[in-house]
Amino acid sequence: MGDVAPDLDGFCGVISVRRGDAVLGEWAVGLADRTAGASNTPETRFGLASGTKTFTALTTLSLVGDGLLQRGTRAREVLGEDLPLIADDVTIDHLLTHTSGIGDYLDEEVDALAPLSVPVQQLDSTSAYLPMLDGYPTKFPAGQRFSYCNGGYVVLAIIAERVSGTPFADLVRERVFAPAGMAASGFPRSDLLPPGTATGYKDDGRTNVFELPVIGSGDGGAHSTAGDLHRFWLALLTGRIVDPSLVALLTERVTADAGDGLGYGRGVWLDDDDLIIAGGDHGVVAASRHHPSSSTTVTGLANIEVPTFARVRELMHAIKGGGVGGAE
Repeated sequence: MGDVAPDLDGFCGVISVRRGDAVLGEWAVGLADRTAGASNTPETRFGLASGTKTFTALTTLSLVGDGLLQRGTRAREVLGEDLPLIADDVTIDHLLTHTSGIGDYLDEEVDALAPLSVPVQQLDSTSAYLPMLDGYPTKFPAGQRFSYCNGGYVVLAIIAERVSGTPFADLVRERVFAPAGMAASGFPRSDLLPPGTATGYKDDGRTNVFELPVIGSGDGGAHSTAGDLHRFWLALLTGRIVDPSLVALLTERVTADAGDGLGYGRGVWLDDDDLIIAGGDHGVVAASRHHPSSSTTVTGLANIEVPTFARVRELMHAIKGGGVGGAE
């Protein structure tokens, strides 16, 4: 790595640079569990927050590939009488691309860290989210524009469960984590985190256990490691998870500028030729940036609310600009 190193000032978590089978650099700082005094390590699992949406999109597209859904399938066809305020013309593809216009239980255009409207311990399955998703009127006609929608990705998870007959967390494991070799990834209960998992901490020092659903769903809650996320990118782009035609849909630049100059596909952010998984919530910040032509991944996973996306971007730019390890 030479003189290329990440900004670790105030950071708590793991930053990793990997290419192919090689680890070019890895930094683990701070505590994963302050009570136990357990340190973060390169193998520590972290919450991904909205980074989960990438796996939701890929799971949905795999169901499209199997013929259980079509991109043009209307949400209403599967939802029946549930969530009646979702308009008749909203399709799977509108939900995937954040162009559905449906009302959002957690509208980031209003307040990205607003408290949930139901006790978090009630959110222990994807179907349990239905009462929280209900009652939000349409914001704009489907297809009119991009508007990041957390609720839309929970709706995708509900639809995926119903057409497959499989609980969403199991579906993601079977269709994404297992074929990618992501053995350390999953959807743990927040009140029963497995060993080696980082606890998320708020700025006041409290954990995030009362802020987030006890079990995540389509819009957040997956946990993973830096190594697993690199394995994900390599498996995705070599066709080991879904057919390359579906990978092309996932990474297609549907929205040229979804904010901050980033493009958006279907569950993946796009910055020039980099593919990005990103998320942030109470006590959780995650960003994994992959450069396909050099098979390089830079991942930052934090269990405090600290700027991570910019650190990952700057480190990737430095690696590419300096030709570290043969990057182009």
